[in-house]
Amino acid sequence: MRRVPMWLAAALVAAAGIAVPAQPAAALENGLARTPPMGFNNWNTTHCTATFNEAMVKGVADTFVSAGLRDAGYRYVNIDDCWAEKTRDAAGNLVPQHTRFPHGIKAVADYVHAKGLKFGLYTSAGTKTCNGADGFPGGLDHEQQDANLFASWGVDYLKYDNCNNQGVDAQVRYKRMRDALQATGRPIAYSICEWGRSDPKVWTWGEPVGNLWRTTGDISDTWSSMIGKAHANDDLARYAGPGHWNDPDMLEVGNGGMTDTEYRTHFSLWAVMAAPLLIGSDIRTASAATLAILTNTDVIAVDQDVLGAQATVVSSSAGLVVYSKPLANGDRAVALLNETGASATVSTTAAAVGLGGASSYTLKDLWSKASRGTTGTISATVPSHGTVLYRVSKGQLTPPPAGTSQLSALSWTSAVNGWGPVEKDRSNGEKAAGDGKPLTIGGVGYAHGLGTHAASDISFHLGGRCTTVTAEVGVDDEKTLGSVVFQLWRDGTKIADSGVRTASQGALHLVGDISGGTTLRLVVTDGGDGVNSDHADWADAKVTCA
Repeated sequence: MRRVPMWLAAALVAAAGIAVPAQPAAALENGLARTPPMGFNNWNTTHCTATFNEAMVKGVADTFVSAGLRDAGYRYVNIDDCWAEKTRDAAGNLVPQHTRFPHGIKAVADYVHAKGLKFGLYTSAGTKTCNGADGFPGGLDHEQQDANLFASWGVDYLKYDNCNNQGVDAQVRYKRMRDALQATGRPIAYSICEWGRSDPKVWTWGEPVGNLWRTTGDISDTWSSMIGKAHANDDLARYAGPGHWNDPDMLEVGNGGMTDTEYRTHFSLWAVMAAPLLIGSDIRTASAATLAILTNTDVIAVDQDVLGAQATVVSSSAGLVVYSKPLANGDRAVALLNETGASATVSTTAAAVGLGGASSYTLKDLWSKASRGTTGTISATVPSHGTVLYRVSKGQLTPPPAGTSQLSALSWTSAVNGWGPVEKDRSNGEKAAGDGKPLTIGGVGYAHGLGTHAASDISFHLGGRCTTVTAEVGVDDEKTLGSVVFQLWRDGTKIADSGVRTASQGALHLVGDISGGTTLRLVVTDGGDGVNSDHADWADAKVTCA
């Protein structure tokens, strides 16, 4: 069964426009990383060279404050591999490398804390860390001892790598350290750096284990590496949410291998993906252009939005890609990406990105800061390797016309779907818009309707003018398994419920009284059979309005 991720549950609530009691976190129960972690990691800029030392880490903490990064939301100053001596002491404890850290790790952590920041450390879920040539000891079979030591030093974040793991199952290794960290009693954010190598994949089991997990191998400071890491996350949105994030690796912004246009794309994509924002360049010498990218508070707000939704791909063709990310206040962040070698126009619509039903919309360009209105078209001329990032807000909502209308002919005000976009007059294809098939339930074909995948919630503005909604509902014939429940809601009141419908059943006629209602919601939930085939059709779905 595809369980509803926390961000999707929250989106359904937002679409309903009603208040419900707070739900317990489904993620690792340490109360941390409710939004993606923001901070710094030294590896991309120093690796294991002599430039990595106590003075450098303190200098980064100083710059967090002086350059406005702390005020912009960055909190974690994290250090990576090569901080330890090559052998443990007589008691089996890790020892800070005396040349790099002559005053020890706790002194550095104390310095970072005094700046109003948090401190992070690194080790590996193996016998040695990833800089194996130097033989730094890892945490395998030392989990509780190391966790206790880290807590005593004041560590707030642990990056736990994947090298020299001796073939021990990934879930076993990472759960051991999770339990050890929790046993210390200190709140320590937990980063699983497993690279997406295990089977089953880390994103399928990571939510109750870590606060974030690497979905890729290491990033490098090139366009091809960065864009490849972004696309590795394209189909993983359902696994992300408050307290548990997909991590496509650190930011390369400012390291010099890409243009500022490409770095703005890098930062924009990480923001809409709700990815951790961990600076990988030496901010002590950052240019004004680099700092302007890293401290763009409008873009950071997209990343840090409390709904915790990761963007999904609305369309992708010939290197022109559109992403849409739901935001907590009902807006959408829309990224128009141009991967080609020449300037190009990238376009979509408010309805396609999950907004609709309004007579006008406001587009705020989060890089230029310019705002403009539109009746629904979202379009921009985007430079090669560039991204235009809009925050899209709805203006005045328009109710359906008098008479009977197919819902697939109307614009919804909000649409949240478990896999892929909601389809008009087609079944759900799980990925890009238009990849579904003709709607068919129980051998009967339908020319009109909405194709969804549980969990789904689609809202339409009624304006108090409509009386009746009807639909033929069922699991689409393209799937021989699966079970779902269809519900109709008028504002905060449920007006119809199909009960569990399975793939072996024909269509059920569902009808609801929407008289006087402001909002109609079409909700689909999983039927609870544990099968991943919940393609739910609202066939011939119509409203009648005065």
